[in-house]
Amino acid sequence: MELNDANLHTLTEYLQKTLSPDPLVRRPAEKFLESVEGNQNYPILLLTALEKSQDDVIRVCAAVTFKNYIKRNWRIVEDEPNKISDPDRTAVKANIVNLMLTSPEQIQKQLSDAISIIGREDFPQKWPDLLTEMVTRFQSGDFHIINGVLRTAHSLFKRYRHEFKSNELWMEIKLVLDTFAQPLTELFKATIDLCQTHATDINALKVLFSSLTLISKLFYSLNFQDLPEFFEDNMETWMTHFHNLLTLDNKLLQTETFNPKSGLLELLKSQICDNAALYAQKYDEEFQPYLPRFVTAIWNLLVTTGQEVKYDLLVSNAIQFLASVCERPHYKHLFEDQNTLTSICEKVIVPNMEFRSADEEAFEDNSEEYIIRDLEGSDIDTRRRAACDLVRGLCRFFEGPVTAIFSGYVNSMLNEYAKNPAANWKHKDSAIYLVTSLASKAQTQKHGITQANELVNLTEFFVSHILPDLRSPSVNEFPVLKADAVKYVMTFRSQLPKEQLLETVPLLVAHLRAESTVQHTYTAHALERLFTMRGPNNSTLFSATEIAPFTEQLLNNLFNALAIPGSSENEYIMKAIMRSFSLLQETIVPYIPTLIGQLTHKLLLVSKNPSKPHFNHYLFESLCLSIRITCKANPASVLSFEEALFPVFTEILQSDVQEFVPYVFQVMSLLLEIHTSSIPSSYMALFPHLLQPVLWERTGNIPPLVRLLQAYLEKGGTTIAGSAPDKIPGLLGVFQKLIASKANDHQGFYLLNSVVEHMPPESIGQYRKQIFILLFQRLQSSKTTKFIKSFLVFVNLYCVKYGAIALQEIFDDIQPKMFGMVLEKIVIPEVQKVSGQVEKKICAVGITKILTECPAMMDTEYTKLWPLVLQALIGLFELPEDDSIPDDEHFIDIEDTPGYQTAFSQLAFAGKKEHDPIGDAVSNPKILLAQSLHKLSTACPGRVPSMLSTSLNAEALQFLQGYLQAASVQLV
Repeated sequence: MELNDANLHTLTEYLQKTLSPDPLVRRPAEKFLESVEGNQNYPILLLTALEKSQDDVIRVCAAVTFKNYIKRNWRIVEDEPNKISDPDRTAVKANIVNLMLTSPEQIQKQLSDAISIIGREDFPQKWPDLLTEMVTRFQSGDFHIINGVLRTAHSLFKRYRHEFKSNELWMEIKLVLDTFAQPLTELFKATIDLCQTHATDINALKVLFSSLTLISKLFYSLNFQDLPEFFEDNMETWMTHFHNLLTLDNKLLQTETFNPKSGLLELLKSQICDNAALYAQKYDEEFQPYLPRFVTAIWNLLVTTGQEVKYDLLVSNAIQFLASVCERPHYKHLFEDQNTLTSICEKVIVPNMEFRSADEEAFEDNSEEYIIRDLEGSDIDTRRRAACDLVRGLCRFFEGPVTAIFSGYVNSMLNEYAKNPAANWKHKDSAIYLVTSLASKAQTQKHGITQANELVNLTEFFVSHILPDLRSPSVNEFPVLKADAVKYVMTFRSQLPKEQLLETVPLLVAHLRAESTVQHTYTAHALERLFTMRGPNNSTLFSATEIAPFTEQLLNNLFNALAIPGSSENEYIMKAIMRSFSLLQETIVPYIPTLIGQLTHKLLLVSKNPSKPHFNHYLFESLCLSIRITCKANPASVLSFEEALFPVFTEILQSDVQEFVPYVFQVMSLLLEIHTSSIPSSYMALFPHLLQPVLWERTGNIPPLVRLLQAYLEKGGTTIAGSAPDKIPGLLGVFQKLIASKANDHQGFYLLNSVVEHMPPESIGQYRKQIFILLFQRLQSSKTTKFIKSFLVFVNLYCVKYGAIALQEIFDDIQPKMFGMVLEKIVIPEVQKVSGQVEKKICAVGITKILTECPAMMDTEYTKLWPLVLQALIGLFELPEDDSIPDDEHFIDIEDTPGYQTAFSQLAFAGKKEHDPIGDAVSNPKILLAQSLHKLSTACPGRVPSMLSTSLNAEALQFLQGYLQAASVQLV
């Protein structure tokens, strides 16, 4: 693409179209931009549009498009083409910092993100001057530019908070500190001075306080891994200023009372609380001199800050600071006094556990946000979660006194509720939350609370205060308390006796009818968690028989809940449907004809605009379960499933709904694998389309497509050879593409193994030599452990299928003595690395055939390898698996592909049974070896025992004697 006005004009037009609400305009524009993004100069054109366009909307659109383009394509993946040319990379890095710093804030944020994505790959080695270029801008005095630098530095360095320790990371942080720490400290001091100079200028203060917040965030990132020497030397400067800022109150910076957003002052103080907590937790010795004054300042902050939503982040971070301090043995003395404990409980914990009107609004009007916060633990910055953490922290050293103080509060709250439930229901809500905080010592996602405070009687509280709410005939009365009761069951499910849990199941089924989204969502989640609980013998805690009486009501209520406004794509309900199917198994068969219609209708609706990945995943899992459970009892019913699903699948494939295509392939594989006769014509019609290169470009499609092609080969290898022989080169072309990639070569072997196993030998005879040549080329260019393991399995499968002579002849036909080289360089040294029962069996049977059915092994120069191959085979049987990996081999995680392409999501209930190509023909490979050696020794008497006695080590010989005895044969 030339850098000219015509191309710039075209690009701008397409950017404009991507903003259209009409999918018929938007989608083609997006597809066009995707198709040209591989062209040279594309990113430069985007940056030019961003810089020169007169239309602000286009500028922002160009910035977002550029950021997403960088996200998808900047990372260079081994074995994949470089998607951005080197000149473009250089030009982007040369211009982007300056462009970012001179752009308006909205664009600055997008470009700042793009810089951090590039920085993650290129900084510091391939972008050494990035930091110096940024630091020099601190001198500009222009805070729009300075804040741009700080924002970029923040997005670049914040990964230090969660990276694993490594030498590369230390080197990078050291480089950053050497360049950045001193100028950052100078900027911090200068900015604080400017705040005093401009104390009455609101506009100046807004900019300066934004800078101080960003500087504080950078301080946190740079100090997270370890305490840098520079910051230790300058602790006095930083901590004195942090303490002063905590106690600062500037009336100009206060936001209106009803504004729910945190103001600049709150954001800054929140970050300082985080910084102080980091030092108190990780560097307590160095921080000790400063700690008391921070505790006092933060305590005062907590006691004087109101209940408004805008203070939530500040209050929760301040409480988290106290929580992190009270857990440390060093600081235990600060909290020992009974009055101090009572004061903390009364003034900090109880007020911040109250259910406020803002929480009630969220419960009713913003249920999705409420659920994410409360159920999924994204409530880290809520007052309640922080107060709960503080209770846990205090209980570490003062469990008795704290439990005693709170028991009083709980009783008085419950008494208040009992006097007038309608007016005082919030008191009971706080009481339940307090009991939960007090009782929970250790918790996991899988089991709920795993360790509880012995001083709290959970079962008694359940019977007295939770069951009455669950039994209440009106499911819609007091929805918050009902949701609390359901959550209590879910949280303490591992602590409550089974009888009580079973008693709650029909009550919970009734609560699925609740109008409140939070209430029926919690109920679905609770049922799903109960159905996954394990009993003493590792089977599910509840059997299908125990839940069967509630089946009809359960399924009806779950499917009806999907029709309640706000829950049409509720992932918790869909997960509960999946789990109910999984638990109830054949009990659901009579309901499937009705339910499958509802599931396919839902699938058709969500495929128009897939927006909830978890919901979609559980929907496909539920479809797979319906198919598996029904077809297990009656395989012929697979036809009615195809009738119901194929119209929707066709639409998904034709519209190319990227998120759903991998799922469709998995369900189709499941359906095809159930067929008992040959391959149906409806599948054969689709076969040519599955070989189109464009489908294989998307990494998410590869595993399910390979599995689908394997199903085609298994059910219709002969049909394909007979009616579509022209498609065999296409099939092998797919194999060739996969084998070239380190990430996907194992998938190429899966396909190749199926070709060898299921295609008639004559149909692929002309291609066999070329297949081996491709494999040898890949072995020469990049030999990885994964490739060698797959190669060994394939070679031995070939040997089992076509015979050892055919294997030796094809190798030696490619190059004289090649067969011996493969045995010597690959089979003998590497076979120990093969893992998996079936894979080991294939190798054992293949190697046995090489030893006993290949004349060249007995009377050519290959004979010297015979005892070594036998020794390697006995090693495969008897030695532990060799799972060592060479140092220079860094496995690419197969899922770890950049960009926004849908990653492959394996459907658990579409799982493929492990297939053994040898099957019952060989039940014990050791016996087969003994029998085959016996047969060989009968054909040439005396040869085998003499080869064994001269070349096999004593231990191997002993094992071999054992095999011969077990097979009741001997060598002659």
